[in-house]
Amino acid sequence: MKQKEDQQVQHRQKRLIVIALKLAKPTAYFVLLLLTYTLGYLSSSPYYNNNNATSLSSLTSTPIPTPPTPTIQDLTNLPSQLDHFRLRTHCADPLPPQLVRQTILNRVYNATSPFDNFPPAHVSTLLRTQRIKGWGSNGAVFENLINKIKPRTIIEVGTFLGASAIHMAGLTRQLGLQTLILCIDDFRGWPGFRDRFKDIKMVNGDVLLMYQFMQNLVSVNATDYVLPVPFSTASGLDMLCELGVYADLIEVDAGHDFISAWSDINRAYRLLRPGGVIFGHDYFTAADDRGVRRAVNLFARIHGFKIKLDGQHWVIDST
Repeated sequence: MKQKEDQQVQHRQKRLIVIALKLAKPTAYFVLLLLTYTLGYLSSSPYYNNNNATSLSSLTSTPIPTPPTPTIQDLTNLPSQLDHFRLRTHCADPLPPQLVRQTILNRVYNATSPFDNFPPAHVSTLLRTQRIKGWGSNGAVFENLINKIKPRTIIEVGTFLGASAIHMAGLTRQLGLQTLILCIDDFRGWPGFRDRFKDIKMVNGDVLLMYQFMQNLVSVNATDYVLPVPFSTASGLDMLCELGVYADLIEVDAGHDFISAWSDINRAYRLLRPGGVIFGHDYFTAADDRGVRRAVNLFARIHGFKIKLDGQHWVIDST
């Protein structure tokens, strides 16, 4: 009888050993995973980065703050990722319109006009007398908006060879307006643009797009009221924001991908005077697939604006 009980005890012990061996491997994996996660978390902590190195001994007395565990409500109401693309800088107080041109000349051109002694000798033989080209640059939207708003200042974001700016300049002069048009563009074109515009010359890698734009203004006698602002759209708009340069009418027609269009629209909107209008091209063209229409629609939805359409142009009236 006793021998039978001993056999049963030995059998139970063997079963326990087998179960323990089966559990040991997953448990080891779990412990290893937990250890790896812990080390990864600590290594990503700001206490361990190269710019703020802290010894382990000092950390033992300084507890690492632990963020609260998010609730289901928190997870379902996460801030939009677009928060990273919103602009929070406050612009300077508005500059009187009659001071805008000289302020730009002072800041960008050392208080002289870029048209003084133009063109420089090294490019004079490389420029065409007039080379005006654009897309949708003579649409009815320009006349409609200028007749309605009668702007003192216009900002054009994306200029190329100045076709739209020259058209707007002619319209404002027909109405007897003393309108200043600021044209923001880096005047570098885009990769491959010279495949279509081989007549735009290049000198030591510098494409002569800005010089040809300026020559176009000279050819129509518009140098006193159209002024190039030769920076990237983001840098140019931010500079105007810092200077307090606002506009009654802003045209956005530069980058056609979503990020570029979104950035330009939001930066330009900061410079729009109360009651002003912001508008742009490529709402119903192939470019909308790359983001123009998506950026415009999202901007209007966030701010509660209605989008009006005029040909291929989108129009947002801030009133």
